[in-house]
Amino acid sequence: MNTTPHGHDRDHVERVFLHALQALPRDELAAVETQLANCPGCRQERQILRPVLDALVAWPTDVLRPPDSLWERLSARIAAETGGEPLAAPPAPGPAPAWRDAAPGISVKLLATDAANAYVSMLVRLAPGAAYPPHRHAGVEELYLLHGELVIDGRTLHPGDYNRAEPGTGDQLVWSETGCTCLLMTSARDVLR
Repeated sequence: MNTTPHGHDRDHVERVFLHALQALPRDELAAVETQLANCPGCRQERQILRPVLDALVAWPTDVLRPPDSLWERLSARIAAETGGEPLAAPPAPGPAPAWRDAAPGISVKLLATDAANAYVSMLVRLAPGAAYPPHRHAGVEELYLLHGELVIDGRTLHPGDYNRAEPGTGDQLVWSETGCTCLLMTSARDVLR
């Protein structure tokens, strides 16, 4: 059996890596989170991975897009084999919206706005330890957690979790120990307290 510097076997370390990548099967999640809570070495391994994962998340979305010359050759070959017309390359995506700092430890990337209904869709990133101010929902708020953990009034959300808040309700404590990224669709008229 091969062991790591912390005395764990490779399967143990692999589960920590899969947890960091958010690729762990749900039925193993609780056991690995207990492992992380009880093992400083495992937490250190996960922290070492954080800059690598953050760099991957920041890659441009067109990194896997083939160059136009390759697209044209493939399209011509497929057309020749099928007897159809070559397909034109899809248009290049427009510039991605930029991240902007909304508050200390909180960054947002605005995806869409509906001015008539005062509704916004955005990606929100909280740095480790950051908290969102207490607020009241002016409309329906929908949140889908993409990365990290987010605690909303004592309820911990994990990647893939969804939270819906109805108009008139509020959140007192929204924070992330690990840092997180979520998709948030909410009213632009929410009231911060």
